[in-house]
Amino acid sequence: MIYAYTENSNGKYKKSALEVVSYAKTLADFLGDSVTAITINADDSPEVLYQFGASKVLNIKNEALKAFDPKVYASIISQLADGNYLIFSHSNESTSIAPYIVKEKGAAYITNVVSVPLSTSPFRVKRNVFSGKGIAIVETSDSGVVVTVSLNSVGAKENPVSGTEENPTVNIPSDPHYKVENTELSSGKIDLKEAEIVVSAGRGMKGPENWGIIEELAEVLGAATACSKPVADIGWRPHSEHVGQTGKAIAPKLYIATGISGAIQHLAGVNSSKTIVVINNDPEAPFFKSADYGIVGDLFEIIPKLIEKLKFFNN
Repeated sequence: MIYAYTENSNGKYKKSALEVVSYAKTLADFLGDSVTAITINADDSPEVLYQFGASKVLNIKNEALKAFDPKVYASIISQLADGNYLIFSHSNESTSIAPYIVKEKGAAYITNVVSVPLSTSPFRVKRNVFSGKGIAIVETSDSGVVVTVSLNSVGAKENPVSGTEENPTVNIPSDPHYKVENTELSSGKIDLKEAEIVVSAGRGMKGPENWGIIEELAEVLGAATACSKPVADIGWRPHSEHVGQTGKAIAPKLYIATGISGAIQHLAGVNSSKTIVVINNDPEAPFFKSADYGIVGDLFEIIPKLIEKLKFFNN
């Protein structure tokens, strides 16, 4: 049996949930097996997951699990996942859970996977290495394998099956040494890690009062907003928007960087983007070397014109 942990936000399945189920279904087809999805307090219809290949959905409903606790979640998933393969998204939530399960089950652990299996005996896949600058092919002959799949890397492909939903009862462990009191969700309209389009800006914005044009461009494009580390450090933008080596690593289809020089630490978090567009008034900015498209000019002139054109075509 292949298991997939499917994340939800406020009861709604994240896009990453569809990606991991789709990935698990591909693996199941290789092995002549089926997919069981595990989720916690999801309100969405299980039909959503059936569409991408899950033939069973185990939805744990328990108010005590409203506050996210990776150790508790790991224990619950371990109670239910008794197969050889367990698939996670390479998200903050899932990568907080997975190591506990790896330790408990003594399984092989392959992170940041960017391909469907090249073979299953041994299990061989491609994964991102060196902050996305390279690809490594790794393999394991272990009977138990835990995989985290890089967001936006393999996509979600519909593969409808008939399925059933169960609401199993689980033992919720307690730890006298610590407990999670509450959790806070990012207030952004679009999850930055899952966004297909990201508009990002840096110190070239000159101050937080100028961020309106970035938010407007993001709204027109249906994008998430992000920022460089210095911008988050000086309080212009929340740290939840910081992308880079010490922030969030993202892999959108389109990444637009405005007023960001492109230091190696920033590139480490965004160089898995499919297409990078850079807007900067310095023609020597390092970011242009990594860009697919570049515009040399004043962002305060370029972005309003870009917004105007986009609105024209949207209408």
